Amino acid sequence: MPITANIEIRERAKESGVKLWMVAEALGMADSAFSRKLRRELAANEREQVLSVIDQLAAESAEVA
Repeated sequence: MPITANIEIRERAKESGVKLWMVAEALGMADSAFSRKLRRELAANEREQVLSVIDQLAAESAEVA
């Protein structure tokens, strides 16, 4: 069964080279809890928060490299 929930988040993280466990850590939650949360479509405000965290982590990674 293909994963269809939160595709934008999953693709943005993959394209940015950001692992989902890193996003979970930045949000202050366990990676397993974050993974379960992504099984269902997030509310718009939560989605924007997660996308923002992904962008921040990608920018930090680019600064280090």
